[in-house]
Amino acid sequence: MPGLTDILDQAVLEPVLLSLQTAMAVLVLHLVFGVFFGYLLSKERLPFRLFLDGLVTLPLIFPPIATGFILLLLLGRYGVVGQALATQGMEIVFSKTGVILAAFLSGLPLVTKPVQSAIEQMSDSLKEASFILGKSEMETFIKVTLPLIRRVIMAGLMLSVGRSFGEVGITLMLGGNINGKTETISLAIYNAVFEGNFERAMLFAALLALITLGLFFSMNRLAGGRRDVL
Repeated sequence: MPGLTDILDQAVLEPVLLSLQTAMAVLVLHLVFGVFFGYLLSKERLPFRLFLDGLVTLPLIFPPIATGFILLLLLGRYGVVGQALATQGMEIVFSKTGVILAAFLSGLPLVTKPVQSAIEQMSDSLKEASFILGKSEMETFIKVTLPLIRRVIMAGLMLSVGRSFGEVGITLMLGGNINGKTETISLAIYNAVFEGNFERAMLFAALLALITLGLFFSMNRLAGGRRDVL
């Protein structure tokens, strides 16, 4: 059985730390952009609403490896976007930024779609009362809508962050699976199994289980700790 020495090994710590850093970045990004896009898509008269909805939902229904390939063509050194970024000294492919972007895109629909649905199903009476009291649309969204959909947001974030730990397909394309640089826990499990090192794969799987369970209980407690709000 793996001991403490195995867990503290640098080759083990690096994928764990990268996955945790990615999860924290994704948590913030999904909280901001997931809620923002959910709010936008809840507006029926939004121009290009169907197109935006398709882009956000695509990673949920399109095979991850194919999504990663398309992004590689766009963001790679010879891609349209990649060339423009290269002139500014920025590179996404085969970097930690690519790993974060992969996790962000793969989990975005898990926050955006529930938020969109929750807002669409809300009663208009509360929002209308807020408008009558002289509150702006932004003030109404922050002070009325957000508190009412707080649990939906928390559930979406829990799913999206959990998804970031398990992301493989898009990460393989954008991150490149480089040991010590872009190797996440999930990729480390894949690499260990491919090498026939099942003991190492079991260690990573156990660490991943502990992290995700800890995430679940922490966010579940946070979401249920203020039931008086609703």
